[in-house]
Amino acid sequence: MKHFLNIRDISKSDLRKIIIDAKKRKKKRLKLNILEIDSDNPLKGKLLIQMFEKSSTRTRLSFYLAIRQLGGGALTLRPDELHLAKGESLPDTAKILSTFGNAFMLRTDSDSKLREFKKYMSIPIINGLSPTSHPTQVLSDIFTIEEIKKKSISKLEICWIGDSNNNVINSLIEASVKFGFKLNIGCPENYKPKKELLNWAKKNNSKIKVYNESFKAAKGCDVIFTDKVVSMNDKVNKNKKLKDFKKFQVNSKVMSYAKKNAIFLHCLPRGKEVSNEVFLSQQSKVWQQAENRIYVQKSILLYCFEKLR
Repeated sequence: MKHFLNIRDISKSDLRKIIIDAKKRKKKRLKLNILEIDSDNPLKGKLLIQMFEKSSTRTRLSFYLAIRQLGGGALTLRPDELHLAKGESLPDTAKILSTFGNAFMLRTDSDSKLREFKKYMSIPIINGLSPTSHPTQVLSDIFTIEEIKKKSISKLEICWIGDSNNNVINSLIEASVKFGFKLNIGCPENYKPKKELLNWAKKNNSKIKVYNESFKAAKGCDVIFTDKVVSMNDKVNKNKKLKDFKKFQVNSKVMSYAKKNAIFLHCLPRGKEVSNEVFLSQQSKVWQQAENRIYVQKSILLYCFEKLR
């Protein structure tokens, strides 16, 4: 049994195994309908319990389809449906979930809650998103990049433009260390990644550069990432934050500084951080990126059950 909480906690070899397995599984499903089960039926009879404290489209759908295609089933819960919201302790709730389910995927508004569930559960727990980490998203993004570019991400230069103190960029920084790829970050001065994370990356031989101009960050890159400037439950002055990022929109001018064959990625939903021209262009691979969540979630589940081929 293994947990999947943060990319930094998982070995490079295991992360690579997940991507290799996802590639094989996607190839084998070319002629299958969406609810048809994989031929090896590796998680037959297994139940994935999902709980969402934050709204979700792609994570919810991809994990549901992932467990179904592996031969298991999924049960989705809302926090207000559980006695946890009515006073039952988290340890008791964790015990019940471990009794009835085989794995637990939590999308939460609290990192400490994720750690506490892990402490009391006897089944694998997967971080479907927390305030400081979005590991399933970023691992799927790496899968997508390598699928399109047909080479290891370690040989590519990646650029992130936008708020650099959120869960996606945190996991991307961790991934840059694990996979050894160059990462340029473009953001306003007051929105840099946390020092603790950058210090950890530096100690682990990172190839990360932070710029205060989007054009400098994008120069010569193979991939341009961004994310919504005002995230879910972001307790900030929305108008001020949007104003702070006015010069950090990913538009055609920014993309022109990247390589000619550069691609654009966005974990969605989108806002004003990307122009329609870029989002709807041939360089944009956001729909392929979203679909690939299914295949990588499947291999993450198999990793947790220690059934990777």
